[in-house]
Amino acid sequence: MIIHLGNAADFTKIIKENRYVLVDFFATWCGPCRIMGRVFEVMEKQREDIVFLKVDTDQFPEIARAFNVMSIPNMFAFKDGARIAFTVNGSEEESLLGAIAGEQFRSILDDTFR
Repeated sequence: MIIHLGNAADFTKIIKENRYVLVDFFATWCGPCRIMGRVFEVMEKQREDIVFLKVDTDQFPEIARAFNVMSIPNMFAFKDGARIAFTVNGSEEESLLGAIAGEQFRSILDDTFR
């Protein structure tokens, strides 16, 4: 499921109420963000257990600042309400930065959200 954050108060609620959440910091003017948006549309059908929470950095700069987001797209993973590292090729990454091809992204999701 893809959720576009509508108000800041829902941010924590969505993370706490869902087992797996991928938070995507993006902007509507960002080309790589649009690419990832299309990848999310494919992934949401394959990984129905993950909530893809999209946070527009222009609408919610305070949330982006809280995560030290300086570049977009920038993604963070949560499991049972707690932030977790992504598993990328056997190593841990605090966040995913930039556009990632579909197959590689699916592999990262599968390794991270087991």
